[in-house]
Amino acid sequence: MANILVVDDEQGMRQLLTLVFGRAGHDVRAAENGRRALESLRERAADLVVSDVRMPDMDGIALLREARSIYPGVAVVMMTAFATVETAREAFKLGADDFIQKPFDVDELKLIVEKALERLALKKENETLKTENEALIKNQRERGRLDQIIGRSESMQAVYQMIETVAAVHSTVLITGESGTGKELVARAIHNLSPRAGKPFVSINCGAFTETLLESELFGYVKGSFTGANANRKGLFEAAHHGSIFLDEIGEMSPAMQVKLLRVLQERKVRPVGAHEETEFDTRVICATNRDLKSMVAAGTFREDLFYRVSVIPIELPPLRERGEDVPDLVEHFVRKFGAETGRSLGVSPAAMELLERYNFPGNVRELEHTIERAVALERTDAVQPERLPEQITQYNPARVAEAFDLPDEGLNLSAHLDQLEKTYLLEALRRTGGNQTRAAELLKLSVRSLRHLLDKHGIRSITAQLRSDSGRGGGD
Repeated sequence: MANILVVDDEQGMRQLLTLVFGRAGHDVRAAENGRRALESLRERAADLVVSDVRMPDMDGIALLREARSIYPGVAVVMMTAFATVETAREAFKLGADDFIQKPFDVDELKLIVEKALERLALKKENETLKTENEALIKNQRERGRLDQIIGRSESMQAVYQMIETVAAVHSTVLITGESGTGKELVARAIHNLSPRAGKPFVSINCGAFTETLLESELFGYVKGSFTGANANRKGLFEAAHHGSIFLDEIGEMSPAMQVKLLRVLQERKVRPVGAHEETEFDTRVICATNRDLKSMVAAGTFREDLFYRVSVIPIELPPLRERGEDVPDLVEHFVRKFGAETGRSLGVSPAAMELLERYNFPGNVRELEHTIERAVALERTDAVQPERLPEQITQYNPARVAEAFDLPDEGLNLSAHLDQLEKTYLLEALRRTGGNQTRAAELLKLSVRSLRHLLDKHGIRSITAQLRSDSGRGGGD
C-alpha cells in the first residue's frame, strides 16, 4: 500500500482518482491546488503525487519543483489536457516519473501509477541494500579485496564503482574486454565484496572443453551415465552453492550448450548427465568474454535470449592502451610481486619505465605482467634496465598520426584523395579500438552519430563486427 496525494482543481477528478486508487488499496488524500498540496506534504510525506499541470494558483510544474525540494525521492505523475512538447520536457527534466494527457483511460493511469510505485520500491530497496552493505564493503576493501586490480585512471575508477555496486546484488554480470584485461580478477573482486564472500568461487573456461565435457563439468553426472562415470559427481553449479560461478569465454559455447545453460539460468535448477531429477542451486553467475556477443547474436551464433539473461549488468574493461597513466603503477606492482618471490627488492630505471609507458601492449595487463616477470628474473642490478625488456618494446615506434604526401606533377583528384584518407583514418581508429564505435569516435574527435554517418558513406560499417571479432581472439583470462 502506498501513500498517494491527488492534486487537481476539478472536484470531480479528485473524487474519481481518490476512489480509483483507494479501491486499489492505497492510502489516498486530495488537494484542490498546488499550495494546499505543499501544505499537505509538509504535514505528512507521500510516496506518489498525481497532479494536474494547469491550476490557478500554482501550476503542476512549480508544484513538482517544490515537492522534490521537500521530498527528493517522491514519485510524481503529471496530468494535463493541454500537453505540449515543452511542458513534457520540463516535467521530465525536473524528475517527473510519467506524463499522461487528459482525457485518459483510467486503467492506463492505474498502470502508470503502479509502474511508478514499482520503480520507487526498487529504488528504496537498492538504497537499503547499499546502506546495509557499505560497512561490509569498506571492511573487505580494507582487507585488500581489490588490491590485485591496479589503476588510478578515470576508466578504472568507474570499474571500481561498478564492482562495489554490483557486489551488493545477486544479478548476473557480463564482463567484457580484450584478452588480458583482467576479467577474472574483476569477477573475483565482485565475489569477495559480496555477501557470498567466504563461500566457494568456482571458475571454468568454457572454451577449454568439448560440449560433452563442459556439460558434465557444469552440471555433474551420475554413476554409469557414460564410460568412465564410476561414481556420482556434482557439477560446478552445485559446487558453488551459496557462492559464485565464473563462466569465462562464454562466447565459445556451442549452440546446444547455450540452450542448456539458458534453461539452467531460468529455472535455477541443474540436471546431472544421466539423472532424472533436478537439483536446485543458489549460485551467483558471473560471465566473461572477449567476443562481441551482440555481433554474434546478429550473426545467429549466440542466442539472443541467453545474451539478455547473462548481461543483466554489463561491465566493460578498457584495454591497457587506453589507460596509459596506469602503466607506472602496474609496473611497480609487478616488480614488487616478482621481486618478493625471489627475495629481492628492485626498482625500475627511468629509461626502462619510459619504454614501457610508450609501448601499446596489445596483450594488455597480462602481457605487461609477463614482461616484468621476465625482466625481474633476468635482472642482476638493483633496478630493471632497458636491456631486460623484449625487443618488441625497445624497438617500438608509435604510429604517426599523419603522413606527408607528395603532390604528383600531373596533379591529383583532391576530393577522391581526401575521401580515401578519411576512410583510412576510420579503419585505423576501428582497428585500434577493436571495432568499438564509441571509442573510435572519441579517438577521431567525432560524435558517434557522425562516425556512423561516415562509416555508411564509405560502406565500411558492415565490417566493424569482424574487426571486433578479430581483435578479441586469443586466450581467456
